[in-house]
Amino acid sequence: MATPKSAVYKILVVDDDPDIVELLEFNLKKEGYLTASAADGRKALEVAAAFNPDIILLDVMMPNLDGIATCRLLREQPKFKDTYILFLTARAEEFSEVAAFEAGADDFIAKPIKPRALLGRLAAVKRRDHDPNAVIDAIEINGLRIDRTGYAVYQDGRKIILPKKEFELLSFLAASPHKVFNRDELLQNIWGNDVFVLARTVDVHVRKVREKVGDHHIQTIKGVGYKFNAD
Repeated sequence: MATPKSAVYKILVVDDDPDIVELLEFNLKKEGYLTASAADGRKALEVAAAFNPDIILLDVMMPNLDGIATCRLLREQPKFKDTYILFLTARAEEFSEVAAFEAGADDFIAKPIKPRALLGRLAAVKRRDHDPNAVIDAIEINGLRIDRTGYAVYQDGRKIILPKKEFELLSFLAASPHKVFNRDELLQNIWGNDVFVLARTVDVHVRKVREKVGDHHIQTIKGVGYKFNAD
C-alpha cells in the first residue's frame, strides 16, 4: 500500500446504491478511516487517481463500467498494484467470484453487508500491513479459536484434535481470511517443496478439516481455490 503504515487509512467506497455508500461511510468514519466515494466504475478511476486509497470497496454490478472491468484497470496501474480491493455484490453466482479474483480482487463479501464483519476484516488487513512478519499466537473467528503455539483448536469452547497437517492447513487459511489460495500455493506452504504430494491431497485435507470443525469455515471458490470464511 502506498500510505505509510502510521497514517490514517483511506478507503474508497464504490457503489451505485447511495444508501449502501452512506451506511459504509458512516461506519468507516466512526472507526477513524478517511473515505471517498464513487457511484460507478469510471468515476471510481478518477477518484482513485486523486484520493490514492489504501483500500477499495468495489461493487460488481454498476453502470458505465462494472466492478470487474474497474478492478482490471486499477491493477494495470503500478500505484494500485498492491491496493487492497474487496468486492461487494448481491450476486451469489460462483462465476462472479471467479471473475472477481481473476481480475485481481483480494476478497469478496456478499450483500447485505454486515458492518461489523466488514470492519473486522479491514482491521485484519491493517494488522497484517503494520507487521507482516508477526506470528499471531491465537486466531479467533466465528467461535473458532486456533491456538497456533499449542496446536489446539476450540469450537465454541470445545477442544478439537487435528493431525498436524490438517491443523497447519486450517491455521494457514485462517491467518489470511481475506485471501484465496490455490492448491499449488497451499501445497508449497503446508507441505513444502521437498515432499512430493498431489494437488488432490489438499482437497482431502480440506474435507477432513470440514468434517471436524464444520463446513462453513473453509469456503471453496470454484475454479480458484480455498479461503477461510470470516463472515
